[in-house]
Amino acid sequence: MEETVPSVEAYEAAMVLSGVGDALGYRAGRWEYCTSGPQIHAELAQLGGLAAISLEPPEWPVSDDTVLHLATAEGLATGLEGEPLLQELARRYVAAMGDMEGRKPGPSSILGTSQLRPGEPEGYRIPFNPRGTGCGAAMRSLAIGLRGVGTGLMPVQVPTCLRAADPDPGEHRERAHDPPPPHWYLDSRGLLEGRGPPRVPSLPSPAERDTEYLGWALEGWPGRSGHDAPMVALESLLAAGRSWEELCARAVLHGGDSDSTGTIAAGCWGLREGLAGVPPGLHCRLEHRGRLRDAAHRLHALAWGTP
Repeated sequence: MEETVPSVEAYEAAMVLSGVGDALGYRAGRWEYCTSGPQIHAELAQLGGLAAISLEPPEWPVSDDTVLHLATAEGLATGLEGEPLLQELARRYVAAMGDMEGRKPGPSSILGTSQLRPGEPEGYRIPFNPRGTGCGAAMRSLAIGLRGVGTGLMPVQVPTCLRAADPDPGEHRERAHDPPPPHWYLDSRGLLEGRGPPRVPSLPSPAERDTEYLGWALEGWPGRSGHDAPMVALESLLAAGRSWEELCARAVLHGGDSDSTGTIAAGCWGLREGLAGVPPGLHCRLEHRGRLRDAAHRLHALAWGTP
């Protein structure tokens, strides 16, 4: 079978919209830390809807999610491999922590980057953190997928992340009041069978989605962990179809860690659908848009051998 090469425009849309999902869900912390989806949707209506918003600082900066995703993407875009690449990523992660004013990085990111020693032998290795249950790795896997997976990113990588997120979930379930593990989720949506359309509940209201997502959450904050952030993102992608507005309603505007789930879902949506269906105000003035675009172009060239 002949391999289909995704366009550079698809790569650009994936990277740029990952930043859009982040900035929109974050709203300088106002929406990321709001626990009520209905309240967020009411505030959005007061703003005039998605088409009336211009995502730009100071009200709409990107969060630590995009800054560290860029560190990953730009490190991968150097073309380095092996240990030199790991050293380069460590260097860029340490440097990125200097751009965290007002972005609210999580405790695992702060601790992990403080333990990096780029330039020293194996300075990219840090001790295992048993409390590091956040979703940073899931958010930054988009750039990794663009570098090495390409067209298989959305249908293959997200379910794979779900299966790999908690291979032995016993301890995590005990600590988190037994949320359904990823295997349960995939099975309940018909995604393990490989036949027919997925069985996704309609959940038409923000309140219903908040309730559903809360049932998956570790420590009571939907989308905060590597356990459930990919579940929220995948659920939203499956339910939204080709509608950008519906994707935002489900993945970006809910009462959980909305910038994290927005980063994952919007990036995958962009790879599939591009920028055409997105109001220009949401991406034209996005913070770090040029860097996101440039990283996308370099990743495309490395992944597919294009000039």
